[in-house]
Amino acid sequence: MSGHFNYIVVGRGMMGAAAARHLAETVEGVALIGPGEPADIKTHQGVFASHYDEARITRTIDGDADWALLANRSIARYADIAARSGVAFYAPVGCLMVGPERGGANPFVDDVLKAAGRLGVSTELLDDQSLKSRFPYFSFEPDCEGVFERDNAGYVNPRALVKAQAILAEKAGVTLIDDIVVSTREEGGRASVQTASGAVYTADRVLVAAGGFSITKDLLPQPVGLDVYARTVAFFEIDEGDLAQYADMPSLIYEPRDTTKHIYLLPPVRYPDGKFYLKIGGDPDDKRVGSDPEIREWFRSGGRESVRDHLSEIVDKLVPSVDLSRVSMAACVVSKTQSGYPAIGFTASPRIAVLTGGNGTAAKSSDEIGRLGATLLRDGKIADDTFSTDFTPAFL
Repeated sequence: MSGHFNYIVVGRGMMGAAAARHLAETVEGVALIGPGEPADIKTHQGVFASHYDEARITRTIDGDADWALLANRSIARYADIAARSGVAFYAPVGCLMVGPERGGANPFVDDVLKAAGRLGVSTELLDDQSLKSRFPYFSFEPDCEGVFERDNAGYVNPRALVKAQAILAEKAGVTLIDDIVVSTREEGGRASVQTASGAVYTADRVLVAAGGFSITKDLLPQPVGLDVYARTVAFFEIDEGDLAQYADMPSLIYEPRDTTKHIYLLPPVRYPDGKFYLKIGGDPDDKRVGSDPEIREWFRSGGRESVRDHLSEIVDKLVPSVDLSRVSMAACVVSKTQSGYPAIGFTASPRIAVLTGGNGTAAKSSDEIGRLGATLLRDGKIADDTFSTDFTPAFL
C-alpha cells in the first residue's frame, strides 16, 4: 500500500490521537498510523502503549506553571470531547494530596497549597482527624495533612479518551491506518513513512508521537534525547458487594515521611474483565529500558514482582480493608525528557517532527499536548507565549 497525505501522525496513543484530531479539525489530508491494543500482551510481538488502562489521576494543581497550564487547558475540553464523541472518560471524584504536616522537613503539603494559591484553585485543608472522618478507608501515618481538590479533579480513563479522540478524528476526516511505523525519512522533498507491513506513505509533514518507542532506531532522522523507564502498577480486586465501603474515594497522591514509599492510588474502577480493581503505582527505584526490543520485552513481562510486593506492603497499611491475596500487576513505561517537559519540535528535517515525553504526568494533559503538536505541524512553530518553555526537543 502507498499514498500521500498532507500530514501524517505516527502513534495512536493519547498524544498522537489528540494531535490528529486537532489537526483534522483545522486542515485536510490527515492520516493517523498506529496499531490498536493487542489481544494478548504476553505473546504480542509488536509495539505497545501505556494507555492500556482504565484510570489515571487528573488534577489542576501543579507546582510547575507550564504543566498546570497544560492540565487546565485539557481539563477544560473534557466535556466537549465526551459530548461530541459520545464516549465518557472522565470521573470527577476529586484528588486528595497527603503528606507530613507543615513545619517539618518535607515541604510537600506546603508546596501543594502554594501551587493552588497561585492558580486560584479552591481546596480544602484537612488535619489528621478530618482525614480519618472524611476518608475512613484510608489509614495515613500520624501527623499528616491533606489538601483536597474537589472540582476539576479525579481520574480519566485513558483507553476511553483515546477512543474518543479517534472517533472525533475520523469524523473530521482523518484516515486511520492500523500498522506499525518502522522508519521516517525525508526523500524527494517529502517525508516518507515506512511500516512493518511494507507499506510506504508520504506526507508534506510528519509528527512522530510514539511515546517510549520514540527511541526506536530509524523511527526519527536523529535520536531524540529521551530516557525510558520501566514501571510496575499493582491491582487489588474489590468485590462488587464491598464497593459501598469505598464510596466517594478520590484519587490519591500520598507522600509519607519515607519518600521511597511515595505513591499514587486510584479508587476501585471496573476493568474490561468486568471486575473492580483498586490501582496503585510508585516504583521505589528506576529500571531503565534502552531500546525498542527491551521495551517490548518489558511489556510482555507484566512487571516486577519486587515492586508489586513493595506496593502491597504500602496498601496493607494505607487501605487495611483490602485483600492483599487478590493482587495482580502490569507493566508500563515512563518517558522522561532532559527538560522535564514534553518534547515538541522538528528534527534535523523540517518535514519530520517529534512529540514525546510525558514525564509521568501527561495523561490528564494529553489533549493540550496534542494540540501543541498539531499546531507545530500545521504552522511550523508553536506560537504561544503563555508557556515559559518552548518545548524544544534535545537530540543525541
